[in-house]
Amino acid sequence: MAEEQSIEEILDTIGDKHARRVLAAISREPQSAKDLAEECDLSLPTVYRRIELLDEYDLVTDRTLVAEDGNHYKVYESNFESTVISLEDEEYKVRIYREENLPDRFSQLWDELNPE
Repeated sequence: MAEEQSIEEILDTIGDKHARRVLAAISREPQSAKDLAEECDLSLPTVYRRIELLDEYDLVTDRTLVAEDGNHYKVYESNFESTVISLEDEEYKVRIYREENLPDRFSQLWDELNPE
């Protein structure tokens, strides 16, 4: 996620009820846009707009799968485990926790404990 993105933009994205429904659905299991539209009771264009919005903030990933008939389609999944919003020195901060392997987590923790 780019550092120049404002907290307001991220909160607006997460605050959108349709985006939250899509995000909740794909956090349980990867799904196609068609399946998301059915599960979330949204139109397909609405699902695609929300996926595009979530993708702007690197909150979703996609994979291309091949159906039995040879057609290709994408499934979308959540790209993070949790989000923490905190207030520090009168300024909001957003921390997005992603699945990472142990060496990456250790390096990140070390960097946080030893600021330059």
